[in-house]
Amino acid sequence: MDDAGIERLVGATPRIAYENVARHPRLAEARKVYLDRFVDMYDDNPFLVRLLIETGRFAVFLTTIALEAAQDPARRDTWLTIGRLRREMTSSGLASARHVDDLVGRLCEVGLIELAPSPHDRRLRLLRTTEAARAHDRAWLAAHFAPLAACYPRHDYTAVLRHDPQFHLRFRRAGAPLMRLGAKLMRAAPDMNLFFAHAGGYMVLAALLQAALATGDALSAALPYGDAGERFGISRTHVRRLLVTAEAAGLVRLRERGGRCVEILPRLWASHDRALACRMYLYDLVHVAASQGEGAKVPARRAPPQIPYVASPGIVAAMPVIQPGL
Repeated sequence: MDDAGIERLVGATPRIAYENVARHPRLAEARKVYLDRFVDMYDDNPFLVRLLIETGRFAVFLTTIALEAAQDPARRDTWLTIGRLRREMTSSGLASARHVDDLVGRLCEVGLIELAPSPHDRRLRLLRTTEAARAHDRAWLAAHFAPLAACYPRHDYTAVLRHDPQFHLRFRRAGAPLMRLGAKLMRAAPDMNLFFAHAGGYMVLAALLQAALATGDALSAALPYGDAGERFGISRTHVRRLLVTAEAAGLVRLRERGGRCVEILPRLWASHDRALACRMYLYDLVHVAASQGEGAKVPARRAPPQIPYVASPGIVAAMPVIQPGL
């Protein structure tokens, strides 16, 4: 899908190009800002790590927030029923219908999602997020916009960085049509799936990369398995197995026992930076649409767009290999 197709889908013209983000001279600074903000959000909070930084649970959480924001009270087909959430998750290949039910049940148990009768049809029960869920999502977005603010200080990201609730609603409403596009574009960095597939996996990766940047040595870092496990509420064995798997995939080399020296290979930096650049491109696009206020209305119901795996040269096909020193 080219920029014109994306503009038709979301109703906004991209103001930055992916290749410009990927080659931005301040990308290294933006990467550090992002890692610091992201790790800080979850550090020593194992509840959120285990609850949300697992692919299925987080996908249900995020999809619920986006579909809730995009509801139109006058259009029944937009209401967020458990059936609609199941269809969205299964059609995207993110979870089976039964798995969705289990994940929703867990999120309800811990007070992030509720099931309540529809105010428009009491026979229906609708999913809705709690304030705790929305507050976490606002913090999540602020962490992800911090690198954009580092690279593009002339763009006004104030509302999202200060966790403004009204802008948060507009942002998630404007972004609902791009959910599948985002999932497709993130496949441009398939190595990240290794970490997303493990509970707390991305947190371990983020902590490893942050530790490397903190020492000024992008090639290696110390991440003792026991320390990482305690920080993020996972076992030492889980951390060790994750990094052993990453080593087998050619992403790291374990130079000393126990995580005392982990060599970070260029392929891992490149994949991480591609994913970061993709996310920055998409979030800025949605920010433009959300900033149009009433112009970012709930889109008409349509068949899911058929988005190719490889987009136009302006987005994915021209993705450079980004070295950690850039």
